[in-house]
Amino acid sequence: MMGEFDAIRPYADAEVPAVLARLLADDEFLGILTQFRFPRLAGPLGWLLKPLIAYRLRLEFRDVRSVAQLQTRVERYVDHSIERATDGVTYSGIERLQAGNAYLFIANHRDIVMDPAFVNYAVYHAGLPTPRIAIGDNLLQKPYVSDLMRLNKSFIVHRSISGRREKLAAYQLLSAYINHSIRVDGESIWIAQAEGRAKDGDDRTDSAILKMFHMSRKGEPFAEVINALQLTPVSISYEYDPCDQAKARELSIRANSGSYTKVAGEDDQSIALGITGYKGRVHVHFSAPVSQGLEDSKLLATEMDRQILSGYRLFPVHYLAYAMWADRDPALAVPTAAERFPAEELRVAETEWQRRLANCPPEQRPYLILQYANPVRNQYRVKAGLPL
Repeated sequence: MMGEFDAIRPYADAEVPAVLARLLADDEFLGILTQFRFPRLAGPLGWLLKPLIAYRLRLEFRDVRSVAQLQTRVERYVDHSIERATDGVTYSGIERLQAGNAYLFIANHRDIVMDPAFVNYAVYHAGLPTPRIAIGDNLLQKPYVSDLMRLNKSFIVHRSISGRREKLAAYQLLSAYINHSIRVDGESIWIAQAEGRAKDGDDRTDSAILKMFHMSRKGEPFAEVINALQLTPVSISYEYDPCDQAKARELSIRANSGSYTKVAGEDDQSIALGITGYKGRVHVHFSAPVSQGLEDSKLLATEMDRQILSGYRLFPVHYLAYAMWADRDPALAVPTAAERFPAEELRVAETEWQRRLANCPPEQRPYLILQYANPVRNQYRVKAGLPL
């Protein structure tokens, strides 16, 4: 692979054995695996279990020589953790994706690890190559996390750079890498529609990200560049967000004090909860590559929002939250949950929703409701042809 992308690109096949060996000698990584596999025994018997787990994994991965082999080997673990934490994953629109084509998937962003994992799951099970995944360097504080992500086709987005010139150079490199990946390597890309998760459930595309795709090909018309990238909107819908209480707390603190400071290890906790926490049902929808709104980044952002929001699957909980929302729009023709769903499905959802509300301190509840209500308002505004 070309040297100019070495600072951000995923690992190549030739690097896999050495990186695996490094991971399986990393004490902290082995500690996390032990904790995940044997939560009750990890504390008192960690010293004994860690070498055993390392030994077993070395045996299991000893013949892995490529990223594709590694993904195939890890796939059953991923499927198992997905099946354990969801009531099933469904997808639609995947038949639009053609083998041999590379796509630039741009998706709404709710969960740090699981958003791209669910897209991977859908694509992998459809027999197509998985995309390369954009991940912010703010999440790669530990060497083993960086190794893990880059083994799984992740590339690095340098977000923690502060100087204007450095930022520009980083975006230029990112733009060149994305274009190279799709047009030269024939490898799809997954990237979130905005930096950071939409903690209030209000999914919007940041036009600066769309502009970035064009940066490395400034001499060519914007529409032509976007067309060549096969920009494909993806809607990821979770019935329940395992991090909804933490998001409500953050939004509440932010609203009352004007700011919110993360404590050390908070991102790691979000990642762990996002992976293992209960999500109910999950739906992933792939729209067709965009063919309108290509004149400039603002129009394109509007078109992306239209596609992502209309492809979102609304579950009973979303309608229940919308009915309780103080800011709901009386002019929008939104049906009740009872009009949309069978009684038994609704009963199960009401029980779970009441449980979540009861676990949320009263002053934070409006922010819990907001997360589930916003997608309803957004989708019905799109349906009605109203501006968002």
